[in-house]
Amino acid sequence: MKPDYHRYRPLPLWRLILLASLTGGMAEIVWVSLYAAFTSLTAATVAREVTASLLPAFAAGATGVWLGIVIHMLLAVALGYGFVYVLWNPFARPQGMVATLAAAVLTLAVVWSMNFFVVLPVLNLVFITLMPYPVTFASKMLFALAMAVTLVWPELRRRVHESARATPLAG
Repeated sequence: MKPDYHRYRPLPLWRLILLASLTGGMAEIVWVSLYAAFTSLTAATVAREVTASLLPAFAAGATGVWLGIVIHMLLAVALGYGFVYVLWNPFARPQGMVATLAAAVLTLAVVWSMNFFVVLPVLNLVFITLMPYPVTFASKMLFALAMAVTLVWPELRRRVHESARATPLAG
């Protein structure tokens, strides 16, 4: 008997959260890299300043760049898990896709505000001046969009699979 590769298989929640978090973090990295490609800013400078915010002694050199990326992705995963367990699973998930997107956008807007107006002025003033606020805000909104779409994707896939099974073949 041939295996059914098209059968819907639900993703364990921990894996879905990890995937959504990493997708959001990568969306920000791609956005900042695109911004850097069209300006005098280098993406490496942004990564180094991420490192300088938490581990200033390691910010210089190539290690600062890689550490900045690792720190960014670890923070993305922490944010994703926090979002899912505090807001999405208990409140937004039962309400559907629009609620998921709205909750993600509002959450990331609050995170951006806290970062740029409370946390970063204390930790690293240089980071605030690297990019204009609209660019950094767009980065967070892309994180929200990527995370939300990834979180609802399995449900969309399940619905499509069920409707395809329920629809009789024309013949």
